[in-house]
Amino acid sequence: MRTYLLLLFCATLYGSNFVLGSLLLQEFPAMHLSAYRLAVSSVFLMGYLILSKRMIRLTARDVIYLIPIALIGMLLHQVSFFTGLQTIDATTTSLILSLSPIFTALLARIFLRESFPLRMAVGSLVALIGVFFVVSQGKGLHLSLTTGMGIMFICMLAFSGSTILMRKLTEKMDALRATSYSTLLGCVLVFPVAVWQEADEQSSHSLGWWILLISSALLIQGLCAIIWNNQIRKVGAAKATVFLNLQPFVAMVLGYLMLGNPVTFTQIGGSILIVGGVVLSTLQKIPRYNSHNKALSPTIEKE
Repeated sequence: MRTYLLLLFCATLYGSNFVLGSLLLQEFPAMHLSAYRLAVSSVFLMGYLILSKRMIRLTARDVIYLIPIALIGMLLHQVSFFTGLQTIDATTTSLILSLSPIFTALLARIFLRESFPLRMAVGSLVALIGVFFVVSQGKGLHLSLTTGMGIMFICMLAFSGSTILMRKLTEKMDALRATSYSTLLGCVLVFPVAVWQEADEQSSHSLGWWILLISSALLIQGLCAIIWNNQIRKVGAAKATVFLNLQPFVAMVLGYLMLGNPVTFTQIGGSILIVGGVVLSTLQKIPRYNSHNKALSPTIEKE
């Protein structure tokens, strides 16, 4: 339960990232915003490692996983997200990215041998249907394949792939170190792309915008990343990413509270489906007890 609550906490903050990101994009160019947030997170995480004397010498095996995580989970994910968002609407983007839990579960089944029971499959499908109603507001989506949709699909696959790689890395390295090193390497990779793509960026931003940027970076790309990477080691990549279906629900609520975006009854119904799908996917079997209060299946040991 503690793990699920922590995943819920992360999903809530990740969902708020849509609202905070939309606010920050009014002031910062997209790629520079990504680079700045990675820089803030890197300084915070690496500084904590140094002060707590938890720096370690990386092995060849660590580097083998860190480089792909940085290339796929940071560079490819960030570039494809903002590039795709410039060509397709946010509604279609949300729906495509909501495929991530399903693809992560499939990849985890193939590469990590994680179980993917029927209950989890049904729960993921129910949550995905709920996501459709939340992001479409009941108006339906009139989709035709475009280049932007293909780019956003690559973005979704990049996130799923990096989740699998991080799951393997945290088998030998704790989540704090794995997150710190991958974030630093991702920052080194994203900054040159940001400078090349948006060379005319103006650095004269007000203090309030910088406070919002730094705060969101520390919470979402710093604290949440550590918690998330640590919990996927405990419950598996497939089950953890089911919680990502809660992001549109959180974004809808915060969008209403902070931006005044209207909420329809269709979206409320979709939100109920999302929560129900997540609960169904993560629900644990309740052990049966005999007349002597002893568990029959599974076995529970006395403390």
